[in-house]
Amino acid sequence: MKEQRRLIIAGNWKMHKTRSEARELAAAVVAGVKGQDSLPTVVLCPTYTALSAVEEVVRGSVVALGAQNMDYRESGAFTGEISPPMLADLNVTYVIIGHSERRQFFGETNQTVNLRLKSALKHNLTPIVCVGETIDERENNLTDAVVSRQVAAALADLEATQLATLVVAYEPVWAIGTGKVCEADEANRVAKLIRGTINNLYHKKDFADSTPILYGGSVKPSNIDEQLAMSDIDGSLVGGASLKADEFLPLIEAGRRRQALAAGPV
Repeated sequence: MKEQRRLIIAGNWKMHKTRSEARELAAAVVAGVKGQDSLPTVVLCPTYTALSAVEEVVRGSVVALGAQNMDYRESGAFTGEISPPMLADLNVTYVIIGHSERRQFFGETNQTVNLRLKSALKHNLTPIVCVGETIDERENNLTDAVVSRQVAAALADLEATQLATLVVAYEPVWAIGTGKVCEADEANRVAKLIRGTINNLYHKKDFADSTPILYGGSVKPSNIDEQLAMSDIDGSLVGGASLKADEFLPLIEAGRRRQALAAGPV
């Protein structure tokens, strides 16, 4: 079923890059993929201050624009927050929701992830919903319970018909920015668990067969091929390796090779 799902390589730039630096990096990515066929979906997620600059660079190219977070409310007295209509006005098409750093440092909860997901779908933004366990949870054999609970909470009160654009990213917290990477077989097992959890929630054994599930956590050129060879991993949510074109472009190339292989001979 993997060949029927979108393959996505998304770069989460986190709190890096000024406007000029972001423009330069985006231009290098656009130039690096120009004219290529069998490309995966490529998404760049810069900081809020660089969104408009990156949008100008990627406009008209195959590279999509994403945001790193958003509030679920449309407007109001919420100092420092950014609303879905503001993102849509900047031609943002993807938005990361529930990243572990938002949960750890900024009070994001399963409930607010659910509210943000509903709001993103309402405003035609493609959500990349992040789930994953901490090192303590993994060492106490709680990975499956934690990830399943996060998925179920994120999708609470959503109808199956609303989830056509849903993307889920499995990001084990202990592998983010640490240099540690979840072994490909284990990452694939958890991706299957996520898919099965969604199927069970909607009582359809193949409902999530079309849902892209990404892996994130110390993704780099040396390990991405093994990850993308897995049956249930449909791309990568990339942190540090997305900050340099000469590291990010090889990840896109790995996705392109996978896409070409799936397409078979012309």
